Amino acid sequence: MAFPSKFSFSFSKFPEGGLILAIVVLGLLLAVFGGSVQLPKFQNNAEGKPERVFETTPDGQKVPAFETVNKFFNPRTLIQIAKDTSFFAIMAVGMTVVIITGGIDLSVGATYALASVCGALVLTQFGAAGGTGAVLLGILVTIGVGILGGLLNGSMIVAFNVHPFIITLGTMAIYRGIAFVQTNGQSIGGFPEAFRTFVRQEFNGLSLVPLIVMIIVMIVGSIFLSKMAIGRKVYAIGGNETASRYSGIRVGAVKILVYTISGLTAGIASVLALGYYGAGASGDGQGYELNVIAAAVVGGASLVGGKGTALGALLGAIILQMISNGLVILNIPQNYSQIVIGLVVIAAVLFDQLNAWLANRRLLARTGRIKKEVLESSDTPVSITPQTK
Repeated sequence: MAFPSKFSFSFSKFPEGGLILAIVVLGLLLAVFGGSVQLPKFQNNAEGKPERVFETTPDGQKVPAFETVNKFFNPRTLIQIAKDTSFFAIMAVGMTVVIITGGIDLSVGATYALASVCGALVLTQFGAAGGTGAVLLGILVTIGVGILGGLLNGSMIVAFNVHPFIITLGTMAIYRGIAFVQTNGQSIGGFPEAFRTFVRQEFNGLSLVPLIVMIIVMIVGSIFLSKMAIGRKVYAIGGNETASRYSGIRVGAVKILVYTISGLTAGIASVLALGYYGAGASGDGQGYELNVIAAAVVGGASLVGGKGTALGALLGAIILQMISNGLVILNIPQNYSQIVIGLVVIAAVLFDQLNAWLANRRLLARTGRIKKEVLESSDTPVSITPQTK
């Protein structure tokens, strides 16, 4: 039975539908094969804070109460996935904007570390008693350093006309080296309590601030890419840089902007990490570049440029975090997580190539049909009536 066209669904109109389907299927598999586990039982007290539940044994002793829950579908696991995803997803949105232009930013993890260290050095000067002014200054410094790192990346790529891989590979070492020199390899802590309290706000154990910021960044990124003229220029450069240049687009300025955006999202993620974990170190963000690029690619961004969305970056980050947590749930050593993520990235790239090949085949087939129809119509005999004098 054929359904009316208005009820038909096309992944070409909503490409993120496939990612959502993958998340649902992955969640079901983890729920089925992950099994169950006993966890301590908690309940909210009169002040709304969680506390352990105790039960009385037959001999009158109070012992901690436990409950049997599914290893995946339980509030603690889902909250953990949501919190861990937020840091990567925020940077993945910035990375997606870069990849759409056909570029890459290998320094995103080092930018994250440098911004974190600079912000920590400012915040620690005020100690635990620091007020709102100290918190705002620390946030501005952290985000500002991230923006500066991205701006330098974009400026050098445009000025030297060198492939982004080379420039960002160099700045990856430079930024992390500066962070190490600033801290002598030590962790910097002792931040204002107001800052940590704000970032660590929870509702039923769910970290609100990182999730809210993640959603805001995703929405702003979606508006930037799909609703603004500059976003269409980003796609145009990724589709054909030479044509974009001849059409009047200031390619250099747009490239500097997209790398600055990548640095901005790294700075935002650093602010959240400082508030949540309470310390900054030069080793922060080690290996984040792989996870962030992987989230963007799994989310549908094409490494050749011209394709990608902010929502896809968010969903890609969720998929990768589910895989990472799924290894623990399935009792697979965490050491295999990087191997699995690498395989997922390769699979995503191959799928993108296959999808592009199929699209070209469909286009060629459609072009062939049109050409055939035109030739057949031109072969139609035309009767000519002779004129009589």
